[in-house]
Amino acid sequence: MTDRSIAPADKRTRILDAAIRVFAEHGYHGARVGDIAEDAGVAHGLLYHYFASKDDVLRTIFLENWGALIARFRAVEAADEPAPEKLEGIAKILLRTWRNDPALVTVMVREVARSQQLQDRVDEVREAFAIVQRVIEEGQAAGDFRADLDPRLASWIFYGGLEEVLTGWVLGQLPDSEEDVGQAERVAVEIVFRGLAV
Repeated sequence: MTDRSIAPADKRTRILDAAIRVFAEHGYHGARVGDIAEDAGVAHGLLYHYFASKDDVLRTIFLENWGALIARFRAVEAADEPAPEKLEGIAKILLRTWRNDPALVTVMVREVARSQQLQDRVDEVREAFAIVQRVIEEGQAAGDFRADLDPRLASWIFYGGLEEVLTGWVLGQLPDSEEDVGQAERVAVEIVFRGLAV
């Protein structure tokens, strides 16, 4: 396929998908714009039609994928389920991203978390913790969770623990088969629920 035979939206998506693969394999600093264009099957200069720089590509990967993750968290929060089931749903969403797209998780953990992107986007990152905090507060109000625990701190411990499991998979320090991912979900939920349970 030539550049002209690919629709503009598809070209942009192909470039972002290629960037995720290239950043995951070579790291952000080891990746060249030419590597991304080659992987995407587009001309080198076309990348600059959609993105101002390699940094802009990484920023877009973060914003679009983080936005999709937050939308899924919000859907769980809005569901007509008890708070414990909502926390379990959030844990499953976050941990299963590894099985669904390990390259994306690698980029988000290894590249975005250490970049200026994160410092510039604190409000977007904070929303994940805020959703978990509201779910915990909902559980406290319903009598499902202990009222004597600080829900903000509990939300950071819950989310931070899940993020560390993802980091362990990215760094190859934890086994990550389908069975291991399921076990991580169960252990994370069990630990948090035992700590939060009335």
